[in-house]
Amino acid sequence: MSDTETGLVPAPRRFARVPPDEGLAVLDGETGIDAGPGTESTARWLRATVGAATGLPLPDGDGHHDHLVLRIDPRVAGELGPEGYRIVIDGHGVFLDGADPAGLFWAAQTFRQLLGPDAFRRAPVAARREWHVPRVGVQDAPRFGWRGALLDVARHFVPKDGVLRFLDLLAAHKLNVLHLHLTDDQGWRVEVERYPRLTEVGAWRPRTKLGHRASPLWDERPHGGYYTKDDLREIVAYAAARHITVVPEIDLPGHSQAAIAAYPELGNADVVDTAALGVWDTWGVSPNVLAPADGTLAFYENVLTEVLDVFPSRFVHIGGDECPKDQWKASPAARARMAAEGLADEKELQSWFIRHFDRWLAARGRRLIGWDEILEGGLAEGAAVASWRGYAGGVAAARAGHDVVMCPEQQVYLDHRQAPGPDEPVPIGWVRTLEDVYRFEPVPAGLTAEEAGHVLGAQANLWTEVMEDQQRLDYQAFPRLAAFAEAVWSALPPPAERDFAHFEQRMAVHYRRLDALGVAYRPPGGPRPWQRRPGVLGRPIEGAPPIV
Repeated sequence: MSDTETGLVPAPRRFARVPPDEGLAVLDGETGIDAGPGTESTARWLRATVGAATGLPLPDGDGHHDHLVLRIDPRVAGELGPEGYRIVIDGHGVFLDGADPAGLFWAAQTFRQLLGPDAFRRAPVAARREWHVPRVGVQDAPRFGWRGALLDVARHFVPKDGVLRFLDLLAAHKLNVLHLHLTDDQGWRVEVERYPRLTEVGAWRPRTKLGHRASPLWDERPHGGYYTKDDLREIVAYAAARHITVVPEIDLPGHSQAAIAAYPELGNADVVDTAALGVWDTWGVSPNVLAPADGTLAFYENVLTEVLDVFPSRFVHIGGDECPKDQWKASPAARARMAAEGLADEKELQSWFIRHFDRWLAARGRRLIGWDEILEGGLAEGAAVASWRGYAGGVAAARAGHDVVMCPEQQVYLDHRQAPGPDEPVPIGWVRTLEDVYRFEPVPAGLTAEEAGHVLGAQANLWTEVMEDQQRLDYQAFPRLAAFAEAVWSALPPPAERDFAHFEQRMAVHYRRLDALGVAYRPPGGPRPWQRRPGVLGRPIEGAPPIV
């Protein structure tokens, strides 16, 4: 059986049939799990997920014939590195060896793929006493340590169950970072006990623009929602069981109108009537930004204190992007702050914000990460950069010795349209086909080996202005997120040399897995009639996206 027939996604480093016992191994009601030390969580996942789909009890085993044997093996770590794994399926059983607990879990994900698409269901679809799995050997390890996806829950709220489902989809593709965009002009989604109005007021908007901000259409229903601290603790724990880190984003000093609507003293009240502001109901960049005041700093320190209590992630994202400076230019209080701090201009004032929270987070054992605008006015020492406006910010940061996560909008913004023509729903941005995403390269040319070592990895971003529900999220994310997963996991050749035809052949199998999971992906031939959004204005950009 070839890797094309098994359709493994992302592609492993090595895949081979196991001679001389070519054929199929059999799992049945007698098959148990022999779980070595440190493998207990993967054993639980196999019973809960694969056991539910197959109907097999998978009891505790003893390593005898046809058992699932789980081991943490230091030799795998030495050969393949962190998160590496080895699978051997032969006439004696199924052997999953991980370099570490994460590697073992990824081995279990590959094993699930080898079982076939029905292993991705939540209950058996037929009475099967036996399940067959090919006798193969697999060796694998990821290229990057940061393999992420951003989920924007601020523009359109994603209920908790939807986030948990999304985590399962990330795990199925060996992605290990969920960047959760929790606050923006259009909504505040995280409970802060000290400041209840952030969710009482900031989590709700009276209506929502339908389509691009130039659209004349409105959804007149109020929209909103938020996660309690216990909701978020559940999300974090669910992610951790799948070896996924949840990185929270609390936006500042821009993208903050929802917070200002809840607490007007946070805004530039000497310039605008902040008490009259509501949660923003349209898209784009709000001019209403945080005031550079001591009270604002103290407020967000208190917010972040509660955020750190919920999220153990080493990295905390503070946004730092798209901060209009007009209110600061007009504000006597902002000018006084610049004079007192010896700041030359408003860009340095933005850097003053970032540097403050960089020091504050560092003092608590955390690391600040922000969008590449945090380079303006001087990059805070120790900060990492998420490079979204192209590669340039990431290149500059890496050359300055800062860690980088590559997420250029021209390449991996999955809210951008997937094809030209009138059928794509609410077409935003450049055309980014499945093949375009498959050929994404996180490490730009021109970096030295030392500089390239600062590229932690990459993430694909899903901004939800025109994704109002789970079906729209699915359509924009898949199948492109599968291509992205391979680009950041697998040891692929340079983009022009990648075998996209081979990937498409494997995707023919993988689509059946997505069907079993209930994912409303974009079919290869184009959107189904009910996936279209005729009459809803988008913002398509013509031509090939620039490499910047």
